[in-house]
Amino acid sequence: MIITQLMGGLVNQMFQYAAGRGLSLRKNTTLNLDVSGFANYGLHQGFELQRVFGDQFEIASLMSIRKVLGLQSHAIVRRVMSQNFFASFRDKGFIIEPHFCYWSGINDLTKDCYLSGYWQSEKYFGDIAPQIRTDFTFQLPLENQNSEIVKQINQVNAVGLHVRRGDYANNPKTTATHGLCSLDYYLLSIKRMADQVERPYFFIFSDDIAWVRNNLKINFPHQYVSHNHGLESYNDMRLMSVCKHQIIANSSFSWWGAWLNANTDKVVIAPQKWFSITTDTSDLIPPGWIKV
Repeated sequence: MIITQLMGGLVNQMFQYAAGRGLSLRKNTTLNLDVSGFANYGLHQGFELQRVFGDQFEIASLMSIRKVLGLQSHAIVRRVMSQNFFASFRDKGFIIEPHFCYWSGINDLTKDCYLSGYWQSEKYFGDIAPQIRTDFTFQLPLENQNSEIVKQINQVNAVGLHVRRGDYANNPKTTATHGLCSLDYYLLSIKRMADQVERPYFFIFSDDIAWVRNNLKINFPHQYVSHNHGLESYNDMRLMSVCKHQIIANSSFSWWGAWLNANTDKVVIAPQKWFSITTDTSDLIPPGWIKV
């Protein structure tokens, strides 16, 4: 079987699942998810795939992990072996993502392997995109304000615009790694979108709506979406995906909002620079999306 280690928030889990799912279908084998790391995990909302997308996900048992990794299955041993220094000592089925950009070596793996990494490229699952979109069908019904917003989105030429701030702006270490999309990026992207889309209506999503209201001036019809918090945060991604077009931040959250958009004529604008640090992101933005 293929086992994928899940870690991080919902959108990280989505990339990790999608990469494992793609490999399991190409190898004609099963996919199990190692969620053991969430046992004492205090960040984000823990393991979210089942709550958001349904119970079709198979959870890896300790016995399954031992079957694939043998003596290296213990969590502490795996943590040690994941370091580059110990690469030559790893079990052949213990696969650590070697770098941020797409790794073609994933196609040479055996049917029994354990994947650990973030796997942030459509290339890991683009060949099975319809299946991934099916797997990532939101299960819970839209209610109240979200239901009303979807009705509004469906009545206009909706553009979902995402401004990510939060820890990107407030945590110096995170800021140094990720950086923030500039106002110039958004102003240029809005102009670019207006040049390509007739009568755009912008739905603005952000974890800091007050900052956006005070700093980003939009001379087109628009409204702010600011009510989804905590366990309901994923609904912002859901609403983004219903919009016909997207302007995304340097954030996997709006990346998935745009990717799940089923509009075949969608215009997606993404930032040219994804990180502040030097990282090869050439495989992150899907072909056809516009980099600004």
